[in-house]
Amino acid sequence: MKIISYNVNGIRAAMNKGFVAWLQAANPDVICIQETKAMVDQVDVSQIEDAGYPYHYWFSAQKKGYSGVAIFSKTKPNHIEYGTGIPSMDFEGRNIRVDFDNISIMSLYLPSGTNIARLDHKLDYMAQFQKYIDNLKIKIPNLVICGDYNICHEAIDIHDPVRNATVSGFLPVERAWIGSFMNSGFIDSFRHFNKDPHHYTWWSYRANSRANNKGWRIDYNMVALPLQENLKRAVILPDAMHSDHCPLLVEFEF
Repeated sequence: MKIISYNVNGIRAAMNKGFVAWLQAANPDVICIQETKAMVDQVDVSQIEDAGYPYHYWFSAQKKGYSGVAIFSKTKPNHIEYGTGIPSMDFEGRNIRVDFDNISIMSLYLPSGTNIARLDHKLDYMAQFQKYIDNLKIKIPNLVICGDYNICHEAIDIHDPVRNATVSGFLPVERAWIGSFMNSGFIDSFRHFNKDPHHYTWWSYRANSRANNKGWRIDYNMVALPLQENLKRAVILPDAMHSDHCPLLVEFEF
């Protein structure tokens, strides 16, 4: 089973840049999308269906053109969970989950902390999300949480750890949280297979950052420990150019 996570920074803009043809070529069984920035009725979903994904589920923000997550699947899941049931988390459309026989897959878009108010919201979200997942894992142990966590974990995950030490996304409190989240029973699937530096999933549009590979690794496919023996590979796909992020893939063998 191949799963891709991709923050598309606007699904309609990505589709205008060739996203659907890329999706057909990449051919995952499931793709988790973040930052759809659209209601489903604003998207030509027939293109997605024609690409081989008749099952597509959307959880949009209440505010139009903002945030939003989706999951496209080749096969019909047993269950779809929209949001978390926590109002302070769900109004921005940041979590959707599909359950299959062997695996449950969530598309997650954690808030960024671009100012003090948003950082407080992000920290509150992180705390509530941890509690939510702690409870969810009891009934759904085979969980994969794909998405944009808006946090770099270690110095190896960011191009300039010294200058960015006081920037949200690499703050000590954020790094400690994501480390603790992994320690609560999740595998950073990319690092499970690849310990090398200079692998990133997001680049600023400024200063030719992507061409110079001055990036951040803030997107993850987190895999719950019970699925460790099923992990086959995990890679970042930096050649996809539909967004300021790039997709990342995790593959399982059942």
